[in-house]
Amino acid sequence: MKKIILTSLLGLILIALAACGSEDEGASGDGGDSDSNGGKLEELQEAGTVTIGFANEEPYAYEEDGELKGAAVDIAEAVFAELGIDNMESQLSNFDSLIPGLQANQFDVVTAGMAITPDRCEQAAFGEPEMVYGEGLVVQAGNPLNIQSYQDIADNPDIRVSVMSGATEVGYLESVGVSDDQVTPADDIPATFSAIQADRADVTTATEMTLRMAVETAGDDLEFVDNFEQPDIEGVPSYGAAAFSKDNTELRDAYNEKLKELKEDGTVAELLEANGFDPESNMAEAGEITTESVCSGENY
Repeated sequence: MKKIILTSLLGLILIALAACGSEDEGASGDGGDSDSNGGKLEELQEAGTVTIGFANEEPYAYEEDGELKGAAVDIAEAVFAELGIDNMESQLSNFDSLIPGLQANQFDVVTAGMAITPDRCEQAAFGEPEMVYGEGLVVQAGNPLNIQSYQDIADNPDIRVSVMSGATEVGYLESVGVSDDQVTPADDIPATFSAIQADRADVTTATEMTLRMAVETAGDDLEFVDNFEQPDIEGVPSYGAAAFSKDNTELRDAYNEKLKELKEDGTVAELLEANGFDPESNMAEAGEITTESVCSGENY
């Protein structure tokens, strides 16, 4: 009987000690619930793979012969390599599906030179700006309607515009008075070009670099508007960056730290130049414009 009592007491003491140990571990953070943000970074480092969502928009991010290319992609690849993540699994998506895909954990990050905007900042955690860019127009060859600005489109209700769904240009056009019935959404840049070529639209707008490069191989029936007047509206110029889930801010912060180093050692400038950008005018210098200032509206 004594043996049974002693054994029972010993068991209770061991259980109590184990419980105390668990509480201490949870309080210290060494053995309790891990931070979900830190867990994501560690998870990617252990797997050696990051899943990236991108839109087919040259020269930011695009697919060519089954290979992921572009300035935003090259920058992300360099940053993640510094974080010990050498493999990128890419998924092609419509531009307006990138942030929803991020929120649904379909992607770890999306990168396509996506412009930081206050509205988007409510939906995703943006990294620091990587590049700066303006807007552009492509029209029918000869520019028969003499379209040189967004205001020209607003002033002529008969002008039809094809714009990539989810792009910031939709809001830009609206802000200068272009009516909704003038604008037709499209899945990507090739689709906007097709709309002009098929006479379903008169003009398309997107970032300057995208249109300049895309129109080179689009045929003689399209023309880039060289004398386009940059709109004097909020959001121009735009600051492009990678975007992360709001649940993965530690991953975002680690990305930012390595991005800053690669800006300072000249790597980002080299990658931009290799993709057709002018490093002097298109690179966002570290600390010059911050994501926080753009999200707050201060630099938007």
